[in-house]
Amino acid sequence: MKEKIYSLDLLHAGAPASFVMRTMEEIERRQGGIADDPHRHNYYSIIWSFTATGKHIIDFHEYPIEPRSIFFVSPLQVHQVVTDPGPKGFVILFTPEFLQKNSIREDFISNLRLFRDSDETPPLPLNETVSLQLMTFADAMNKAFKSTDEMKFETIGAYLKLFLIACNGQCSLFPDSNTQNIEVGRSLVQRFKGFVEQHFTEWHQVQDYAKELNVSPGYLNEVISSAIHKPAKEYIQNRLILETKRLSLFTSKSIKEIGYDLGFGDPSHFSKFFKSFTGNSIGEFREAHHL
Repeated sequence: MKEKIYSLDLLHAGAPASFVMRTMEEIERRQGGIADDPHRHNYYSIIWSFTATGKHIIDFHEYPIEPRSIFFVSPLQVHQVVTDPGPKGFVILFTPEFLQKNSIREDFISNLRLFRDSDETPPLPLNETVSLQLMTFADAMNKAFKSTDEMKFETIGAYLKLFLIACNGQCSLFPDSNTQNIEVGRSLVQRFKGFVEQHFTEWHQVQDYAKELNVSPGYLNEVISSAIHKPAKEYIQNRLILETKRLSLFTSKSIKEIGYDLGFGDPSHFSKFFKSFTGNSIGEFREAHHL
């Protein structure tokens, strides 16, 4: 599928630093108000609405775009932005390589509670105080991006890190007064999600992850359910369903090939698995998305 408004020309406008910053007004003018198609790309996206309204579909979940809110989209997530006329806001795009080139550690993004590879990705609401703080950082990034200073990308990297840290401070994954429990739980959830991303095509059972994490399946399920409001098994299954949709949408592989890629030796079992979760066959899903 074609990429339009919110994918932009990152590899051209920002190369070799791989960073782009635009206003929503500028994007709308450049694209003539045409909404983008569902697409994915290999860089991070931040879509900050000042007054914009509309809808943002991320990995097949639809969220409203509302004033004073921010979306964080990870590489390879499927998303589509549809805004009402006259949107105001910022769109910030950057690659993992941009972080590395500007001395931002590889684990910095993963330690934030902003970008999610495959989980639900709701917008982050902002109060007026935080909005003003973020605007200071955003204006500094925008000014540097438009400059010809030889250290412009180092400047952007520094303000981008401050911007993300301030956003992260607005997230509360564990509303718990026990700090030790918060940190233990957060670490386990983060490690579990990391292992799911690495191994979901080969490990389909909760006990596989519990063994690697050195906890009991029951305890792992309890922590995951408390943190993300769904059992560990459901999280694993949702990841498989999501990847099935992604591969169905962006590759020409057969259902049998997709099933094998995801660790299903029996194509019939794979087809039944998908239909039991979605209510549709993979062929019907493809047809519904005009593929």
